[in-house]
Amino acid sequence: MTAYETAVGAAKAIDGKKGLNIQVIEIGDVSVIADYMVIATGNSSTHVKALADEVEYQLDKAGVSVSHIEGYRSNSWILLDYIDVLVNVFSEEAREFYDLDRLWQDGKPVDLTDIITD
Repeated sequence: MTAYETAVGAAKAIDGKKGLNIQVIEIGDVSVIADYMVIATGNSSTHVKALADEVEYQLDKAGVSVSHIEGYRSNSWILLDYIDVLVNVFSEEAREFYDLDRLWQDGKPVDLTDIITD
């Protein structure tokens, strides 16, 4: 899978579990840490964990294994590192506090109109 397909697959997995405010940002031109950043919100700590679990499950089924996971015990911000794609699943409060949408505003937003139902 390409980095784009991985990012879109993560967005679809999150959407399938009713994740909120899903954003995919192409950051390869502004950073060396990854090609894409996926940002989404869950409506509770249980939902945040369920969203992260679903991303890991769906991408694993597609043959893409997560390299590293951070924050799984906190359930307010879980980061799944797929090397070229970083998936961030936040609680509403954590997303507002860390404001990754603003931090990565120089990246190029991916149009998800025909990809997710959000």
